[in-house]
Amino acid sequence: VSDAENWFCDCPKLYSGKLCQFATCDGNPCGNGATCVPKSRRDAVCLCPYGRSGILCSDAINITQPSFSGTDIFGYTSFLSYSTIPNITFYYEFRLKFQLANHHSALQDNLIFFTGQKGQGLNGDDFLELGLRNGRVVYSYNLGSGTATIISKPLDLTLDIHVIYLGRHLQKGWLKVDDQNNKTVTSPGRLVGLNVFSQFYLGGYHEYTPELLPKGSRFKNSFQGCIFDIQVRTSMNQEFKSPGTPEGHPSSGRSVGQCKDSPCSLIKCRNGGKCIESGSTV
Repeated sequence: VSDAENWFCDCPKLYSGKLCQFATCDGNPCGNGATCVPKSRRDAVCLCPYGRSGILCSDAINITQPSFSGTDIFGYTSFLSYSTIPNITFYYEFRLKFQLANHHSALQDNLIFFTGQKGQGLNGDDFLELGLRNGRVVYSYNLGSGTATIISKPLDLTLDIHVIYLGRHLQKGWLKVDDQNNKTVTSPGRLVGLNVFSQFYLGGYHEYTPELLPKGSRFKNSFQGCIFDIQVRTSMNQEFKSPGTPEGHPSSGRSVGQCKDSPCSLIKCRNGGKCIESGSTV
C-alpha cells in the first residue's frame, strides 16, 4: 500500500482511503462491479455500472436510450464510455438528439461528450468536446495549436427534443442546432489533425473530477437528461454509425438509466411508503 513517500495509513476497520478519510464500504454490499461510496459510518451508496440498477445494483436493465443523472453529491458523474473512435483525425461528423431533465440545472455547465489525447489536462492536448453552458450549446476542439469554439444561440426551451449536427474537416468546424443557422469556425495555428487516444465519453467522464479534462473544456457537471441516437462518420462516403465495439455497445458506464423509466418505477418503498419524484435539487 506504500508509495514513493514510504508511508501508508493502516486503517482501522471502519475506515478506508489513503488517509483513512472514508467511513468504509467494509463488506461491500454492492453487487455486479458497482462503485461503493461511504455515506456515513453505517450507510453506503452503490453507484451502478452500465446495465444495472437498484439500491444494490442487483437489477438488470436494458438501456436503449441512456438517461444521465448529472453529478451526484459525492462528485461522481453519470457517464457511458465507448472505444476510441478510429480515423477521426482529419474528418468527422456527429449527429445526436437530446432531451433535458431539468431546465435550470441541466443548462448551466454540462458535458455532452468528450474525447481527448490522454484524457487529462495538459494544455496542448488535442481534444474534442460538446457541452451546454448558460443555455447554449458549446462545441470545442483543439488540434494541438489552439482551441476553436462555436457557441450556439440560446436553446428554444419550448422544444422537447433538441437535434445537433456538427463536424470538422481539417481546421474548419461547423455546428447546427435545431433550426438555428449553421455556424462555422477555423482553428488557430497550423495543425490540421485531431489526435485523440482516450475513450469516447458520453454524458460525463470516468474520472472523479473535471480537473482531469483538458484546459479549455472544464464542464463542471455531467449531462442531465436523455441522449438519443448518437452517430458518427469519419468520411463523407461512409454511413453514419453508433460508436462502440461492437457498434452501439459501451465499454463501461456508471449511474445510467433507461430514458422512458421514471425513477419511481425502479423503487419499491417499504412498509407502506409512497415513492414521489422530486426532480433535480441542484
